[in-house]
Amino acid sequence: MKRKATIFIYTALVAVILIVVVFVFNQLSVAAAHLRSWHPYAESLFLLFSSVIILSALYTGFNLFSVPKTPELPEDDNSKLMAPYVSHLARRLPVHPMHPDPSKSQKDQRWLRTNLKLLDVDSLNMTRQIATKNFFVGAFAQNTSYGTTTSILNNFKVLWNVYCIHNRKQHLREFIDLVRSVYDCLPLSDFKKEDIPEHIKPIIQSSFSNTLSSLLPGGNLLTPFFLNLFLAGSTNTYLTCLAGIIATRHCQTTTKEEKKEIIRQSMFEASFMLKEIIRECNPILSVTISKAVKKAGIESLDTIQPPSTGSGMAQDIVSHLASSLKHILK
Repeated sequence: MKRKATIFIYTALVAVILIVVVFVFNQLSVAAAHLRSWHPYAESLFLLFSSVIILSALYTGFNLFSVPKTPELPEDDNSKLMAPYVSHLARRLPVHPMHPDPSKSQKDQRWLRTNLKLLDVDSLNMTRQIATKNFFVGAFAQNTSYGTTTSILNNFKVLWNVYCIHNRKQHLREFIDLVRSVYDCLPLSDFKKEDIPEHIKPIIQSSFSNTLSSLLPGGNLLTPFFLNLFLAGSTNTYLTCLAGIIATRHCQTTTKEEKKEIIRQSMFEASFMLKEIIRECNPILSVTISKAVKKAGIESLDTIQPPSTGSGMAQDIVSHLASSLKHILK
């Protein structure tokens, strides 16, 4: 079945290309015939100009979708394939401005590792910045089309920036392959129940902070609401961190490494980065909610009318309680 489907797809693709070529050639011939009646050289100039445009489009399209030749990935550092692979990476990688020997003519494995470490710092810092933004997107825009779209776009932004940091020249197909490889490593892309606890653990650990009840007015009453926002933001941040770190590991691979090892190392680094981001975002989110609750409470209490002449005891008690609560909230 798969072979039949493949043959059909290729046959249909050739037929479509043939039809497009015949249609374009026919339209160009008709246009050239009309131009011939205006000037004897108009037909030749038009056909020459059209040919240049078509060839330029084909050439730029080929460059856009072409994939650079990559040497075979070595098994380990002592492999005979290491030297040509190091030379290939040295040509493709941008030289970090902080590299101690940026203009070295013979770029060996030591030079490459130094450059990769510096690029790794830039890549992880960029991932952390965008992951921090995604925390607030997930917390305040959860379960909305805007929040979902923004989170996805930010994740693509992380992958594109990681790819650009590690490549002087960008190729669309190569970037698509990187996106596909990262997606295959993310949780739930290939649903496995046994992998879920390992991904949930860092999110839960970061979410249940001992500062919740002390930072929020109302304590236990607001804790479930806060945790709902916090869990949504933490999950969003964790996935962004994981995607950025996995992409970085793929771009910095110098030897054949099992997929499970990349995932395991990336999960560890993503958990650590998540804790650092939560430590930074926790006070901001807590104080923001605290101020919003206080403001909403004071505005609600302002609607209670003060006691007037002839009002009952119940009205006096309510007004007194409202005044006391406003003083406490302030």
